[in-house]
Amino acid sequence: MTLLEMTPERIEVLRKRSDQHKFDHGSALVLSGPATRTGAARLAAMAALRVGAGVVTVGAPRDALPECAAHLTGIMLREVSEALDLSLILAEDQRINALCIGPGFGLEPAHGAILRAALATQRAVVLDADALTLMAQDRELFTQLHEACVLTPHAGEFRRLFPGLGEDGDGFTLDEKKDATQRAADMSGAVVLYKGGQTTIAAPGCPVAVLDTMSEPNVAWLATAGAGDVLAGLITGLLAKGLKPIEAAEIGALLHAMAAKVLGPGLIAEDLPGQIPGLFRELGV
Repeated sequence: MTLLEMTPERIEVLRKRSDQHKFDHGSALVLSGPATRTGAARLAAMAALRVGAGVVTVGAPRDALPECAAHLTGIMLREVSEALDLSLILAEDQRINALCIGPGFGLEPAHGAILRAALATQRAVVLDADALTLMAQDRELFTQLHEACVLTPHAGEFRRLFPGLGEDGDGFTLDEKKDATQRAADMSGAVVLYKGGQTTIAAPGCPVAVLDTMSEPNVAWLATAGAGDVLAGLITGLLAKGLKPIEAAEIGALLHAMAAKVLGPGLIAEDLPGQIPGLFRELGV
């Protein structure tokens, strides 16, 4: 087991150099759900931009584009109403190297087709929320997972996605959660970040990393709507910067918890991305 901490090596990969331009830090695409359900994707997109992705785009259905435009300035917009839209965007722009699918995404059949098209490209992708539910409902989608995927389930999503591995009504010990996370990573062939007060992160065949925030009362305030969407966005931005999936998951989880530790009681998800610059200054990024 590895206990997560922000090491000098992790700080170093967060830096930008003066001889680099925006596309040296990657291009992330966050997929949104329909109008009135864009907030989660917008939170994820802002987190991806704050953590250092050079370019971030929200792909949204046509009816949701005005809503996104009313809230976003430094984040670009593209229409993604069906799988063909996504396939064309990814074919024409090879610079897009990280995707985020799930926050506020939706569970309609068309969304399953979009997810299938994304996985077929083999590009780095964070799968959260509705994307995990879609895979639990359609096991053929599950078989398309690959080593550049990061899954970020909470307990309920984990149970649905990995039947028989999730905790029962009496909860898990940490050792049991570590074992379940490792087995889930091995089964899926992807990185699995199992959220909670003791977050466990595993890649196939690698030791489980643990972020234990049970003794940090401020971090408990992450139990608020949208906080998981911000985590998904942080990981996506780090993937865009070129980090390996396991590195992106571990550093994203650390930054997420560090932001909550500073903000504490009363924090809401919208507060978290704006905390990243202060954390970076404190870390010497």
